[in-house]
Amino acid sequence: MHLKFQRSAPALSRASRSSCVRIYAKVSKKEGEPRIIRGKCFVTRDNIDTDQIIPAEYLTLVPSKPDEYEKLGSYALIGLPDNLYPTRYVKNGVMKTEYPVIIGGQNFGCGSSREHAPVALGAAGAKVCVAESYARIFFRNCIATGEMYPCETSVRLCDTLATGTEVTVDIDNSILTDHSTGITYPLQEIGEAGPVIDAGGIFEYARSQGMIKTA
Repeated sequence: MHLKFQRSAPALSRASRSSCVRIYAKVSKKEGEPRIIRGKCFVTRDNIDTDQIIPAEYLTLVPSKPDEYEKLGSYALIGLPDNLYPTRYVKNGVMKTEYPVIIGGQNFGCGSSREHAPVALGAAGAKVCVAESYARIFFRNCIATGEMYPCETSVRLCDTLATGTEVTVDIDNSILTDHSTGITYPLQEIGEAGPVIDAGGIFEYARSQGMIKTA
């Protein structure tokens, strides 16, 4: 699925009236820095829903509170079944993941429209997700919160890569490199969503563009 992000003032106004929350840790890339993320990947399959990403019992945590934001991240992807995912995305007893890159199949982020899903992943330390396709609302929530880059690919990487593989995602050049083999895989361009995520989300982007008055 390719979703073009609209930068018009009315779109920003509608988003600001929805469930978007101000949080404390985002991608927030400095101007001029390349969008390059290197690290170990965590591989998931098709139809990873938001209840697997962050179960409803943890939605009482408030992302605008720094300590609760960190705690929310420690539960990211805790809803994945142990028999299919014996490796925990965030190890017991720690707050951050060792996997900044998530690999998905089709329809990543399906299910309910909870904004806590990308927030939890970002709080855990995820910087980018590379999947074949996304649920529309999850894709938009990634952009609105500025938590991580939702990149798309036509290659079924979840059948090719394994959890723990070292990869580099070069978003500017739309390439993922598997360092265990040296093979590169094409990604779709991030497009107009990129600058919004770079800024740290829709509110920060709107402020930087003069769409929202600052005190």
